Amino acid sequence: MENATTDHTRAKEKLRELRALLKGVGPLLVAYSGGVDSTFLLAEAVATLGDRALGVIADSPSLPRSALRSALAAAKGFGATVEVVSTTELDDPRYTSNPVNRCYFCKLELFSKMDRIAAERGFRALAYGENADDAFQIRPGAGAAREFRVLAPLRMTGLTKAEIRLLSREQGLPTADIPAQPCLSSRVPYGTIVTTGVLRMIEQAEEYVRSCGFAIFRVRYIAQPAETPVAKLQIDPVEMDKLHPLEAQIRDALRVIGFRDLVVDKDGYQAPGQVGVRRLESNGVAATG
Repeated sequence: MENATTDHTRAKEKLRELRALLKGVGPLLVAYSGGVDSTFLLAEAVATLGDRALGVIADSPSLPRSALRSALAAAKGFGATVEVVSTTELDDPRYTSNPVNRCYFCKLELFSKMDRIAAERGFRALAYGENADDAFQIRPGAGAAREFRVLAPLRMTGLTKAEIRLLSREQGLPTADIPAQPCLSSRVPYGTIVTTGVLRMIEQAEEYVRSCGFAIFRVRYIAQPAETPVAKLQIDPVEMDKLHPLEAQIRDALRVIGFRDLVVDKDGYQAPGQVGVRRLESNGVAATG
């Protein structure tokens, strides 16, 4: 109990530091994705700066339609204004060739557009939702943030993912307990070309799996030389027991979408930071997803 109280006190102290920081940097453009971190940052920016804070969400084929709808609904719920900006990273062969630093080119595109908006409308700074834990992960997008001098207020005030979830829960944000939701390109192994068609297949497959009642999972796109691709399904181990009676049904549905077959990962899905992440990396799967 004492440790929990200490952790809560520390999180509150960091929150006060965050609010003080935000007061000094407005008007502010916030890169918003609808995830845990960017939602918390945008909510705090709006609470601190009012209409001097604007969220910007990048819309491209790598963002599921359901995620876009959820992000906009969440922002509306806490009174934020969000501008949807179409990004064209899929026109950049440096992105579509799917190198290990693919995320750099995605963030480069987003921050370039945000920088233009800031210059045209008089915003003083750009910010994004990198937290204190992210310093221990390989995140190519952080390089683009440095180039554009994008602030990372959550990291700057030492807020960890656990603390952000705790504070989000206290403030009633709908994202407090949602799982990570990286872009659809993260389902494609490094080196496999990313196209709009590939992303559409993945999105349709994941929508179907979600409709079957699964909450935490990934459908990986596994290219096969001279053959149609295979879908690799990774389900959270907690939900694996309910997969067996649905496996044939899911396989049939994914074949209609365009996959040749379905392979189920018996070890299940393990998010980055869990024991299985090295196994995912060794298989050539983008570890960020």
